[in-house]
Amino acid sequence: MTAQAALLSTFSLTGQSGCDTVAGVDLHESRPLNPWFETPLGRRCLAAEQGLVRRALETVFGEQLLQIGGWGPADSFLRFARTQRRSLIDWRDGVDADLITDPGRLAVASDSVDAVLLPHTLELTDSPHALLREVDRVLRADGHLVTLSFKPGGLWGLRHALSPGGYPAGQRRMIGERRLRDWLELLHYEVGRRQRYCHGLPVERLRRFGRLPDDSTIGNWLPFLSAGFLLKARKCVHPLTPIRPAWPKPRLKAVGGLVEPSTRTSESRLRQ
Repeated sequence: MTAQAALLSTFSLTGQSGCDTVAGVDLHESRPLNPWFETPLGRRCLAAEQGLVRRALETVFGEQLLQIGGWGPADSFLRFARTQRRSLIDWRDGVDADLITDPGRLAVASDSVDAVLLPHTLELTDSPHALLREVDRVLRADGHLVTLSFKPGGLWGLRHALSPGGYPAGQRRMIGERRLRDWLELLHYEVGRRQRYCHGLPVERLRRFGRLPDDSTIGNWLPFLSAGFLLKARKCVHPLTPIRPAWPKPRLKAVGGLVEPSTRTSESRLRQ
C-alpha cells in the first residue's frame, strides 16, 4: 500500500483519488521555512522539542499518528513515530503536508487515529477550541495527545507581548498550562506531567550567557526562564472518577430479634 492509499483509508476525502493536489494546492510545493528556525535559538528550541517528543512517543503504538500543523521541517517529529503510519496535515497553503484541510472541520474519519501531535498548533489556529473538539472526534478511545506550547508567563511571554507579530514571528497567542489542562479535563482526558524545555533568555545573539542546560530541575526552580512545555494526555472513554452503582442490599431475616453473624455459618461449614 502506497502512502497515498494509506492516507485515503483514514482521511474521509470526497472526490479525491490518487491526486497530488487538495483544494487546488500542490502538496509537493512547500513554502519557505520560518527564518526563526535558522537562528541559533530557533535551532536549539526545535532540538529540545524533538527530544521531548521522541521520548513521549516511545510508548505510543497503533496504526496511525496524525500531526496537525507543520513546525520546522516536515519530518521534525514524524520520524519518531512508532505507529504503522504517520501523516502531517495543515491548513496553510504551500505547507509540505499530506493534506490541506480546515482545522475546525478535519477531513479525517471519526475514531480513526491512535495519536495526535499538536506542535504549537493551538497557538496558530483561529479557534483552538474547535480544533480540540475535532481532535477528540478523530482520536480513538485511549488514544494519546501530545502538545507543544510556549509559556505566556516569564521572559518568553514578555517578548511575545512586546514584539509586533508575536514571538516567534507568526505566533497568534500563547496558552498557559493551567488553561490547557482545564480544556483537556473538560473533554475527559487524563493529563500527565508537564515537561518544560529550552531554558534561557529569548535573545538570539546571546550564546553562552543567554542559555541554560535543558534540565528539568532548572525548569522547576526557574520556570520564568523556560520557553515552553510539553503535555501528554490520554483520551478516557469514561470519567476519571467512576461512580459506583448503588446495588440493592440483601435483607437479612432476624430470629428472636437477632441476626446470625455470617462468620458462624462459615465456621460451621468448615467443621463439616
